[in-house]
Order: sequence, then C-alpha cells, then structure tokens
Amino acid sequence: MAKKETKKVEVHEPEVVVAPPKQIKKEVKKVNSWEIKPRTYLVKGAKQPLTLTIPSKHSRKFPLLWFDPVNNEQKELRYATNQNSPFVSEQKGEVTLGHIVFRDGVLSVPAENQILQKLLSLYHPMREKSYYEFDSQVVAEDELDEIELQLHALNAAKDMDINQAEAVLRVEKGSAVSSMSSKEIRRDLMLFARKKSALFLNLASDENVELRNFGIKAIEANIIKLSQDQRTFHWGSNDRKLMTVPFDENPYSALAAWFKTDEGVEVYKSIEKRL
Repeated sequence: MAKKETKKVEVHEPEVVVAPPKQIKKEVKKVNSWEIKPRTYLVKGAKQPLTLTIPSKHSRKFPLLWFDPVNNEQKELRYATNQNSPFVSEQKGEVTLGHIVFRDGVLSVPAENQILQKLLSLYHPMREKSYYEFDSQVVAEDELDEIELQLHALNAAKDMDINQAEAVLRVEKGSAVSSMSSKEIRRDLMLFARKKSALFLNLASDENVELRNFGIKAIEANIIKLSQDQRTFHWGSNDRKLMTVPFDENPYSALAAWFKTDEGVEVYKSIEKRL
C-alpha cells in the first residue's frame, strides 16, 4: 500500500496589536498666589469718619462668617493676634483678640500681620461694602485709561470743524454759544473734551447733534418756532405747522430725526438758505 503523504498546514497566528498606553494627563491645580507685602485699606464713600471700627469676631449682632465653597460650610472668623489663621476652627489654644480700626479712613497693615491681611482681603463680609483694598497697579491702569481717553477726545476736538464744534458745545453751553467767537468756541470745546471726555466723544459721534444745533439756530433766528407745550414746530412767518413731537421725546432730537425724512429735507434746505 502506498503511504499517504501528510501535508503540513501552516497556521498563522493572528497578529496581536498592542495599543500604546494612554497618557494620563495630570491635572495641575492652580493655587491662588498670595503676595507677602504691606497692604493699605480705605473706607468707601465720600465722607471719611475719624475712626471706623469693623467687627473682628463673630456675634449674633455682627455675624462674621465666610462660606467655604469646597466643603460647603460656613466658617466662623475671628481676628486673633497670636494665631496664624483667621478661621476659628483652625485656631488653637488661648487667643488674643485684636481690634480692626480705620483712622481717618485708612488702615495700613504691615507684611508681618498676615492673619489680618487675609481676613480683610479675602474673607471679611464687609469687604467692598464698607472698605476696599488700595491697589496702586489698578489705580495706575485706571488713570492711564482716563489719560488716553482725554487725549483721544482732545485730538478729536482739535480736528473738528467749527460747525460741528458749535453743535457739540451747544449741548454743554446752551444758547450762550450763539454769542461766542470762533476762538472762544474752540477754547471751550477743548476744555469740554478734557473734563468730560466720554460725553464729548459720544456727542462727537452722534450724527444728529449737528441737526439739533441747526434746528436751535433756526428757532433763535425765528425762522421756525416751537410751541409753548413743546409739542409742535411751526413756520415763524405764517405759523403753519411743520411737525408734531412724539410723546416723551426731546423736541430737538425729534426735529433732527424729522429733517432726515423726505418732507423734512425740503424744510431743511429752505431754512438753510435763510440762515
């Protein structure tokens, strides 16, 4: 008998692909930086008392508590001069209570007194209500913004043509502008831009301010007139009605808007010729 030939069958084992291990990103918790430095606190408000004492420990009459958002609990506060924490739960042993007194509206706390600084800067419930921490950097930023705003307003006033200058200044000076010379208008416009920069820039960008001024000049010249109840405008020559002022709207603002309508444009051109 013939021998049967046995065939070798090659078995290919499936290739196992091992995925690379996932890189676990470690969360870095940001810790609020606390700078060790002298700090100054000022009483809020225009009137500064000779002395102002604020609560330094918790009581029924003056609750001194801070809500801990991490543990969802109220923490009692106390200013103890011989402790390292303003929280009662973290204070140990006998405590020496201190007073928190502002004199002439100011309380200066040296860098060594960290417990009082943290109590006033971070936790005290009267913070930003009765007093605030003076920050020279914030003050400098505010002053810089104000100076830049003034420069912007002064440059705009310098380049403004006399008609627009008269229109803008009339909002501030009223009818007195009519008797002022061009140099007086220029001078007062610059002063207006420096003292009330934000208001000046708003008026300078208001497209209706010149139209309002135009209407006022027309009334001063008796070309048109405004009724005593400030509800209607009429021609000065024949008392013919021009327009009715919408309810609860400034009459000159309403007139300026009306000058932009088809009917108002014709009236504007007619007044312009007479002026």
